[in-house]
Amino acid sequence: MFGGGRMSSCLLACARMPKSVYIVVGELSGDAHGAGLLRSLRRNFPDLAIRGAGGPQMKDIVDEGLRNWVEDSAVMGFWEVLKHYGWFKQQFAEMLAEAQQMQPDVLLLVDYPGFNLRFAKAVRACLPKTKIVYYISPQVWAWNRGRIPKMVKLLDEMMCLFPFEREIFASAGLRTTFVGHPLVDELEAERQKISRDAELVALLPGSREREVTRLFPTMLESAKVLHAERPNLRFEAPAASGKLAGMMRKLVADSALSHVVNVTDGGSLHLMQRAACGVIASGTATLEAAYFGLPNCLVYKVAAPTYYLAKMLIKIPYIGLVNILAGKSVVRELIQDEANPTLIVAEMKRLLFDEAYRAAMIHELKITADLLGGEGAHERAASRVAEWLGGAEA
Repeated sequence: MFGGGRMSSCLLACARMPKSVYIVVGELSGDAHGAGLLRSLRRNFPDLAIRGAGGPQMKDIVDEGLRNWVEDSAVMGFWEVLKHYGWFKQQFAEMLAEAQQMQPDVLLLVDYPGFNLRFAKAVRACLPKTKIVYYISPQVWAWNRGRIPKMVKLLDEMMCLFPFEREIFASAGLRTTFVGHPLVDELEAERQKISRDAELVALLPGSREREVTRLFPTMLESAKVLHAERPNLRFEAPAASGKLAGMMRKLVADSALSHVVNVTDGGSLHLMQRAACGVIASGTATLEAAYFGLPNCLVYKVAAPTYYLAKMLIKIPYIGLVNILAGKSVVRELIQDEANPTLIVAEMKRLLFDEAYRAAMIHELKITADLLGGEGAHERAASRVAEWLGGAEA
């Protein structure tokens, strides 16, 4: 009797113990997604203990116990990572020590596979009771499917953004949930009831300095040719930062196109809803354009060695997220040497003046955008994490 009473009290006390999560995010985009997920989790677990590494948006939610490291951790490319190897090694050791001290109920990893999959392996070895949940699956389906069996052994659940990813991971034996893309919530909040300007062309050269350097001059040359043929056309190019705005305005001035091309400080989502068509650097912006139904062509250009290495590694027929999601060519991809003014101008003229071609693309963009899932991705992801925190069979 007395023993049973003590046991019941113990179970009740354990049930009331604060739950804990250790989270690792390594890039600004992941910081936004991590913040959305944590905000949703906190609604169900107000006393949730959170530690880990992320960026400014997560820092606003967690404050104490979270290192703001994304400005330093978001390096790209083999050589950049190699140059920072000592720093990453130190961060890894410190974060693993923090996780061991905390002994979290759940290790929550957001994208950033180069670091996070290694961290998952280390945590799995020293904290076998901690559940490991991955949010925003690495794109191993594109370039390294050999990693998938290792992920099956390391992870308790994968939460993916695209429906085709679920089949890939689930068929390998990994518990996988399609939660939808959090981009939908962000874009729906930006939706406006505005008409398209039939004489406005969007130029979106990307959010990284290297992308702008490689792609924007080609976009400007294309704009020059188009404007010479159709003087009524205007062009707008939103810059992702103040630094990029300065670079882009100088390139416009050097091209003698200041009267034709307007570089703005941000405003890409508004532009996607106003423009007649656009030229877009490969990346998330292509999904945003699809969501708003902006007819476009994708351009992509990298250093030659990087391109040929990627060609050997990448095992899918498209590089654009819209085409990958649709499983077919919805927007034209102009890659490397094909990303030239002649082909860009030809595609823009089709999108501007071929009504049947334009209408068909808009229709396909809507079908593809619907595959991203509805609003509430963060809430759906948080509910999956909550299952593991609650100790229930997920």
